[in-house]
Amino acid sequence: MGSTVKFVLDGEIIELKDVDPTRTVLQYLREYLRRTGTKEGCAEGDCGACTVVIAELNRDSDGVQLKAINSCIQFLPTLHGKQLITVESLKQKNAGLHPVQRAMVDCHGSQCGFCTPGFVMSLFALYQNNAAPSRVEIDDALAGNLCRCTGYRPIIAAANTMYELPRAGTEPLHEALLAKLEADDALHIEYGTRKFFAPTSGKELAALLTEHPKATLLAGGTDVGLWVTKQHRVLDTVIYTGRVAELRRLSANRTHIEIGAAVTLADAMDVIVEHYPALDELFRRFASPPIRNAGTLGGNIANGSPIGDSMPALMVAGTTLTLMSVDGVREVALDAFYIDYQVKDLKPGEFIALIRIPLPAKNVILHSHKLSKRFDQDISAVCSAYRLELDGQRVASFAMACGGMAATIRRASHCEAALNGQPWNAASIEKAMLALADDFAPISDMRASADYRLRAAQNLLRRFYLETTGELGQSVYRYGR
Repeated sequence: MGSTVKFVLDGEIIELKDVDPTRTVLQYLREYLRRTGTKEGCAEGDCGACTVVIAELNRDSDGVQLKAINSCIQFLPTLHGKQLITVESLKQKNAGLHPVQRAMVDCHGSQCGFCTPGFVMSLFALYQNNAAPSRVEIDDALAGNLCRCTGYRPIIAAANTMYELPRAGTEPLHEALLAKLEADDALHIEYGTRKFFAPTSGKELAALLTEHPKATLLAGGTDVGLWVTKQHRVLDTVIYTGRVAELRRLSANRTHIEIGAAVTLADAMDVIVEHYPALDELFRRFASPPIRNAGTLGGNIANGSPIGDSMPALMVAGTTLTLMSVDGVREVALDAFYIDYQVKDLKPGEFIALIRIPLPAKNVILHSHKLSKRFDQDISAVCSAYRLELDGQRVASFAMACGGMAATIRRASHCEAALNGQPWNAASIEKAMLALADDFAPISDMRASADYRLRAAQNLLRRFYLETTGELGQSVYRYGR
């Protein structure tokens, strides 16, 4: 078990010992390396000023996978085995600016300049991953970057212009060095009395969790990172799941999509949308690309937030969770996993290992609505999902789940009972809408009042009905994207 964090930066393999387990990549860049191009804005992964790009060798194919992430909430030891690319990395020696940087200059894409390096890095990731993006794809790629000067128009122009400029030297990728870093050994760091473990197998993870029952499980860090940067918690023992081979599995067989708990949201969502295309808008509006590139579907489910956007759709789809511990594995239905607020059906030493989503059956409609004040990067006031199977004009099977309506995400059992076996018509929908009041007693908070939430959930159910009859298109948003 190694104790040295190794990663690639600007053509060199960096080796770090005595690493503070919860020191962020941003802190390392600014305070140790004095790379001040990467900025701290919000320290919670919302503004994008701290965006950097991480490169990893593809696990199942040749080449390198590049992803923009928020360095402000990414812990330094999670760089182990990867390449870090910052805004300073883009300018090649004696080769001038990178086309992304040159396009930002030529198109006057920088005003006060604070957000500019983050935009540049998100554009760099887009430049590497998509040779001809559409306007929608450009907007999506930049959804995690905020400009306080409202200078988006010239930044969009730069996104189009960067492809027209000549490449200035070689790209700052070092695949050969990454290959040298590929190692199967686990990582174990001790920093004073604090510990960081990065096991490589489920068996090791289960043993560590039994040995350290109060340890913090770290996946993408998109929530745990805020415990450190915003709440200033001291995490004594951290166990990182991102190197566990079994938890990084992603496949689809004849009956199910199988997603390891450490698979990123970005990778998981691509496969889910391939089989459930109606969920495309929901997942494009789920957080931002840097958050989806770091966060995991397993972490989102394990977190158990009552406003988590992935769970309602997964719940009505019939998703099950495979839980693992030193005692073996067991399977739990997602709709039975949440017992109360932040109380889950997890025994001591258990962790989520696998998410199994049934493939859609013929003639089944699955859809979800996210209601929030902004299109991008906003927490839902209400998120609802539906699964409908019709037998002619009669409801053979109906399921509905809601987030933002209770202490946990849960099924709307009274509403379901009001529709199952009934005609799929406006009169049945009216009765089902009334039944939602028996399913949920929402609270009022900064995002919405209790009355608004209930009315919204009822009206979104009516909208789903109108979408299935063709009276409305399957998008709440008809402007912009």
